[in-house]
Amino acid sequence: MKLVFATNNLNKLAEVQEMLPDSIQLLSLKDINCFDEIEETETTLEGNAKLKADYITKKFGYNCFADDTGLEVESLDGKPGVYSARFAGEPSNSENNMQKLLVDLKSKNNRKAQFRTAVALNLNDENFIFEGICKGDILEKKQGEKGFGYDPIFKPQSFEKSFAAMTSEEKNTISHRGIAIQKLVRFLLKYKY
Repeated sequence: MKLVFATNNLNKLAEVQEMLPDSIQLLSLKDINCFDEIEETETTLEGNAKLKADYITKKFGYNCFADDTGLEVESLDGKPGVYSARFAGEPSNSENNMQKLLVDLKSKNNRKAQFRTAVALNLNDENFIFEGICKGDILEKKQGEKGFGYDPIFKPQSFEKSFAAMTSEEKNTISHRGIAIQKLVRFLLKYKY
């Protein structure tokens, strides 16, 4: 089965590829010659994921899935949330986003946060949504060299290290995206295509 993952983020693509069974051939946007910038204009993670999946399905005709992820910080009333990638403004930059978050949390004792991922799947004219949540805390300084985005400052519950200090196997087992993709994979393995 061929399935397009609507992302230009090569880190995300590699992470998801590791989680899919061999029976699913994952295609990137580059593989289908899509070089369009799909703007995320919705106000929810689910809305943005669906917007991207619908764009690819309508324009290119492929079964497709897309995701959107937000970091929701309790003491910041759920921010940055759907605006996580652009938290420090344009152009979006992970380092600037992390620094802004650390500054915003400087005077806060509550550092509880959760990563939440919504995956929208368009498959044979049907639409499905899968969600993954990983609870944890925001560290006071960066830790680890792996991962991307906010990974160096996010420590999942019951762990003593950040996502950026974990192997991809460790992270994929417990991460928000890992949980959502595992739900997607379980669904695809049962689905009669």
